[in-house]
Amino acid sequence: MMETEVAIVPLTPLDIHNKEFSRGFRGYDEDEVNEFLDQIIKDYEMLIREKKQLEEKVAELTEKLNYFSNIEETLNKSILVAQEAAEEVKRNAQKEAKLIIKEAEKNAERIIGDALAKSRKIALEIEELKRQSKVFRARFRMLVEAQLDMINSRDWDELMEYETPDLEEEAKEPLSQP
Repeated sequence: MMETEVAIVPLTPLDIHNKEFSRGFRGYDEDEVNEFLDQIIKDYEMLIREKKQLEEKVAELTEKLNYFSNIEETLNKSILVAQEAAEEVKRNAQKEAKLIIKEAEKNAERIIGDALAKSRKIALEIEELKRQSKVFRARFRMLVEAQLDMINSRDWDELMEYETPDLEEEAKEPLSQP
């Protein structure tokens, strides 16, 4: 009859620890049984802790599920309102976009006209700069050629042939005093 109670009431680690076995003539090794029971106690305690943690976690998650279900219902209502508002905003944006496009087309025509006028003016300025650069180049060429003619003149060769008196010899001679 006690076995029925044990099956109904779950074992505790203390029940396992206090369990005593009857001894027989060729019974089990007592130390080996005790070691095994100690391991069972540790594992059983761990399972009880895990079960308690999981039960707490289930309760917490159930509470969160209820909370999020309420939020979901509120969000669904909010989404409908937001969709209606979005449609209104879309209609207004389309009207505004048409006005902006008309204004942009006017500005684009004005900008294109201004750009064409500026490009014509720049083209004329470029032609004038080209003409001025040709004149400058010709004048610069004449200047360089004149300088080259001066360098290549015979005067330089004559300058190189000119001999200077030997200054060392003059330094050795005593200065004559009058």
